[in-house]
Amino acid sequence: MNGSKVAERPGHVPRGLGRTGPVLFSYGFRPFFLGAALWAVCAMGLWIAALAGHVEPGGSYGAHAWHAHEMLFGFASAVLAGFLLTAVPNWTGRLPVSGWPLAGLFALWLAGRAALLSPDAIGVPAAAAIDSLFLPALLFICAREVIAGRKWKDLKVLGGLLALSLANACFHVAVITGDHAHIAMRLGISAYVVLVTIVGGRILPSFTRNWLNRFGRTDFPVPYNGFDTVAILAGIMALASWTLLPEHPATALTGLVAALLHVIRLGRWRGWATWPEMLLVVLHVAYAFIPLGFAAIGFAALGFVEEHSVMHVLTVGAIASMMLAVMTRASRGHTGHALAASRPTVASYAAMLLAAVLRPLAEMLPEAATMLHAASGGLWILAFALFCLEYGPILVRKRRALH
Repeated sequence: MNGSKVAERPGHVPRGLGRTGPVLFSYGFRPFFLGAALWAVCAMGLWIAALAGHVEPGGSYGAHAWHAHEMLFGFASAVLAGFLLTAVPNWTGRLPVSGWPLAGLFALWLAGRAALLSPDAIGVPAAAAIDSLFLPALLFICAREVIAGRKWKDLKVLGGLLALSLANACFHVAVITGDHAHIAMRLGISAYVVLVTIVGGRILPSFTRNWLNRFGRTDFPVPYNGFDTVAILAGIMALASWTLLPEHPATALTGLVAALLHVIRLGRWRGWATWPEMLLVVLHVAYAFIPLGFAAIGFAALGFVEEHSVMHVLTVGAIASMMLAVMTRASRGHTGHALAASRPTVASYAAMLLAAVLRPLAEMLPEAATMLHAASGGLWILAFALFCLEYGPILVRKRRALH
């Protein structure tokens, strides 16, 4: 699996660990994690400047629509790509996509960012069409690897990618036709949350068990069983109801039930036992925003919480915090570095989690909204700037034996 041989059969995506060419394109997590972090800093900086009236990113697409899109389908899709292009080979036992095919996929992601940043240069429909190519391309690559590896249980992850592809396309259609993109946004957010509940159910108990085992402890997390399946399905029901009927009583009920089930699920993983290793602790803290988000969905349906607050609990708290946690751990583990959080890494976690707490408050405290927008945006930038400073050199220059 560590060889440099590349598949050359007609119709096959070339695979293998690139031993020549830029280190950046030797494995999927390298370009996409770094690209996502850099774009997280730049896109948020542009959004803060737009709020102050200094710039107008997105042109006639609209700055608000551009910001929402670039957080959901720009930044987050890159992190997801980096994760899947690294994890799927581990799941299937097949060699990863690397070298020129990986560079081409990354270029496709970059083309989407450039097209939407100034869409009037080629026309909004053309810019939207360019952006809409990336997620289906990623879906195609992951699907062919899962199918070739005959890992049928991993098809559910592809379902999340398909939902994201549809949500992205629907978002563009809504903006172009002048409609609200709220349903597309909720569908996209829901797809990411479902992926976190599925993948989180794999990695959190596994990483926690391995860490505890190193110290000879036996107070392991409860392994995956029927309860986890029920919790995931309850979450899917709540998210489906929220996507289509955010103010319906059924949404309140399913949201609150899902919140309770995921609180119990998180407790079964014994995250407190991983203290003081912050590389693990942050995974459990980030997952805690899942039940908090479900509770917010339930209370919003009852009229107690603003819709945008719900979205930011899920996007900044559950999705972005989990992504930062996974990015740091994977970047260290797959480049031969110690699986221990450095001080800059811990500082990035603290900034991200504080941003996740502050941002939903902006709608609840309108008199302090301007200050909260600036503070949460600044903390977001700090979190990903710290990632770039610490992990950029690791991802670009250093090549170590993979674990």
